[in-house]
Amino acid sequence: MSRNLVPLSVAASLLGGTAMADVPNVAADIAPVHSLVARVMQGVGEPSLIVAPGASPHEYNLRPSEAGALQEADLVFWVSPDLTPWLDDAIETLAGDATVTELLEVDGTTELPFREGALFEAHSHGDEGHDDHDHEAHDHDDAHDDHDHDDHAHDEDHDHAHDEHDHDDHAHDEDHDGHNHEEHAEEAGHDHDDHDHGDHDHEDHADHGHGGHDHGDHDPHAWLSPDNGAVWLNAIAAELSAADPDNAGAYFANAAAGREELAALGAEINGILDPVRGRNFIVFHDAYQYFEAAFDFPASGAISVSDASDPSPARIAEIQARVAEQGVTCVLSEPQYDPGIVDAVMDGSEANTGVLDPLGSDLEPGPDLYGNVLRNLATALADCL
Repeated sequence: MSRNLVPLSVAASLLGGTAMADVPNVAADIAPVHSLVARVMQGVGEPSLIVAPGASPHEYNLRPSEAGALQEADLVFWVSPDLTPWLDDAIETLAGDATVTELLEVDGTTELPFREGALFEAHSHGDEGHDDHDHEAHDHDDAHDDHDHDDHAHDEDHDHAHDEHDHDDHAHDEDHDGHNHEEHAEEAGHDHDDHDHGDHDHEDHADHGHGGHDHGDHDPHAWLSPDNGAVWLNAIAAELSAADPDNAGAYFANAAAGREELAALGAEINGILDPVRGRNFIVFHDAYQYFEAAFDFPASGAISVSDASDPSPARIAEIQARVAEQGVTCVLSEPQYDPGIVDAVMDGSEANTGVLDPLGSDLEPGPDLYGNVLRNLATALADCL
């Protein structure tokens, strides 16, 4: 063999400015979060999406490919266990060596408390919105003292103390065959059989703490605030840069461009909503208060307190009364939930109906999805009102 021959793997790392093998493996929980991560990684690499488009994030069975993406991940970005309670154990079992970022815990994130009632008052957003951010446990130094984040803590040196755990069963070696993925997923308590992810028993969701009273302190649908999206872009860039310093410039440049895009999108959405401001609408479940607060466009109420359970007859009657009393002109459903519930609320009313999709179920995953989700919410509202 000639001494001048270079192994292909070495040649690949020497040629071309950035070898894909050096880019971290990244996993994100839902499509909007995946979109923000994809925007930061644009031109460098692509993250993996864990929850398939169109599926409810509250209850989900991992497919082998999704379990494999978690097992191979160097970094994981997710909203919180309030949104995906099943994912907490899956991350610990499958991605124990990964750097994990819980986005609701990122410093600067605006958090809003759950609203339990069927009817909302227009002024409630003013009490809990961005201006009062510091009054709702948003001093993250203090807030973090109240929680045990040993598994996910992010100090400035990005030392995640993973040596405290025994990760021999899911070490990140080069052999990640499907059999290993299935074994690890079974440890996490998930069935890997491919199935229709949109078909979920709503009653089972209550077992995961989303029946309306056993959830955490804050509404987890925080991605529907573009201000939070901008904060998260920075946090994502920081974590990626710590793991991949060679591409730090690209990550931070992409995050800055993404923030500019969100600022322009905010102005666009206000323009869409301005002609219909002051009109009353009802949403299917209370997932939109971050969007409402960001654009000063409050809903009058929600048919269901969460997407995890069907509303009671008493709650439907309460909503029907609000529709009649306030002259509600629009009742909005969601793609994956029973339209018959909306029909019951609409009984005897001449209000319009529309569809809101907070997850971008029919959109192509990627860097553009996040902005399109927010834009489509505004367009659906304006068209319905």
